Amino acid sequence: MERVVGGKFKLGRKIGSGSFGELFLGVNLQSGEEVAVKMEPIKTKHPQLHYESKLYMLLQGGTGVPHLKWFGVEGEYNVMVIDLLGPSLEDLFNYCNRKFSLKTVLMLADQLVGILVINRVEYMHSRGFLHRDIKPDNFLMGLGRKANQVYIIDYGLAKKYRDLQTHKHIPYRENKNLTGTARYASVNTHLGVEQSRRDDLESLGYVLMYFLRGSLPWQGLKAGTKKQKYDKISEKKMLTPIEALCKNYPSEFVSYFHYCRSLRFEDKPDYSYLKRLFRDLFIREGYQFDYVFDWTILKYPQISSSLRARHQGIKPGMAPGPSAERIERPLGVKEIRDRYPTAIDPYARRNHSGPLQGDHSRHRMSEDVPSSKEVQPDSERPCPSSRHGSASKRPVMPGTRPSSSGGFIDGRSNRLVSSSGHPSSTQRIQFDHKPAFLSRHLVTRGGRDDTLRSFELLSIGAGKRK
Repeated sequence: MERVVGGKFKLGRKIGSGSFGELFLGVNLQSGEEVAVKMEPIKTKHPQLHYESKLYMLLQGGTGVPHLKWFGVEGEYNVMVIDLLGPSLEDLFNYCNRKFSLKTVLMLADQLVGILVINRVEYMHSRGFLHRDIKPDNFLMGLGRKANQVYIIDYGLAKKYRDLQTHKHIPYRENKNLTGTARYASVNTHLGVEQSRRDDLESLGYVLMYFLRGSLPWQGLKAGTKKQKYDKISEKKMLTPIEALCKNYPSEFVSYFHYCRSLRFEDKPDYSYLKRLFRDLFIREGYQFDYVFDWTILKYPQISSSLRARHQGIKPGMAPGPSAERIERPLGVKEIRDRYPTAIDPYARRNHSGPLQGDHSRHRMSEDVPSSKEVQPDSERPCPSSRHGSASKRPVMPGTRPSSSGGFIDGRSNRLVSSSGHPSSTQRIQFDHKPAFLSRHLVTRGGRDDTLRSFELLSIGAGKRK
């Protein structure tokens, strides 16, 4: 007997499970669109889906936010239906032998090709919430035509940090339990300081260095208990200078960390400055505005040959000769503006040079549940480089902004997202969206083979370069 939830979503096979409940493949009987169906027993000790659905409602419409298609109660289960997504950045990282090139990292970090990881975090902040669990597992690629788009998931630890109407920020506190994933947690989070926007961004910096280096210095530490392991990670992280962490990599990454650590508790980060750091580096390295990531080249070797031939001035499939020559040089700023008028903001060049696994714990306060009305845009001004002239609390571990700029250890589960809350048995929330793409395949997250199969769904934009 077929099981249908929400009146039109037929349940298929189970594709994941975790502390939250179970995740199923589903199909919209009206459109044929494949979806992800998350089910949680109503009697679970710590219900999560109601809280999560509220976060999805609040963030609806933002680029890189999965669509909430339906939420309600079916029998003895809370049920949430959202977009079916592709592989996570952690999946792709493993597929690429646990190393990403600088080009791939920069494309993921900035808006050069529409993969706005920083923008995803900025968008959540503009809606008044912190993510508090920034890690590779929580960034997923889309499917089909949206295969080059990054989605941010798992709002289970998200916390409201300010009122969107009064703009009142949560108070500075200390002696807080570590919330998030220890590997990517900020120094202040390790020290028990209440998290704010600066901490999400510092965590993102650790993710970028993880991709570039292949691992972080505080991975693989042994300890008898979770607390002892957290303490070892914290100690190692604080004893590792930023310059050592980023050694042999462009100085923009050092500048990124110094800026994040220079922010005071209530400061609004200058997101544009951070994106500009990576944008300028991307241009200086002479990278092209294509959609060719490291995993693209591994899956489609012919693309690599095409790129090499193009780089050498030879059209693919032709013998060298006068008619075959095509010399390409890195685009200049003016050429980039002319060719990609919507891809790059106006420039303000700055004088910058340029399977480890552990325990995972999660905490969230019930006071963080959002109101569905909290959708006003952020009206604060970005924080300047100076750390003085404000009554805001300073970070416990201070840093300096570049002068030119005027747990829980991650347990890899198959969960899509997690959260908290409990709806009444009559509660129903309907969200209908036109299907962006009708996928016939399922992307699971169970290993290299599953990741390989997922590439059949990834659209490659190498031939779209003008």
